[in-house]
Amino acid sequence: MTDNTASSGWSGGANAFGDFAPGMVHYTDKVLFDEVWERPGLSKRDRSLVTIAALTALGKMDQLQFHLDFARQNGVTDEELKEALLHLAFYSG
Repeated sequence: MTDNTASSGWSGGANAFGDFAPGMVHYTDKVLFDEVWERPGLSKRDRSLVTIAALTALGKMDQLQFHLDFARQNGVTDEELKEALLHLAFYSG
């Protein structure tokens, strides 16, 4: 495994897991947020909408609350979030 020293400074995994689960800290902070979220193939705005769709479909409400706020930081408007959630209600039950 290569150590990617470039970092967005993400520390959500460290805040959630601390010293208890260092593997989860690594994969959350370094792989998911420092690598996957930074890939150029989708904008962060689009990644937020995809993530919200997946979390809604899976019923992951704790994670959804965080990602609704994160989507706003990534440029998704409240009106777009409302429309996305309404649309998802018909497809994810």
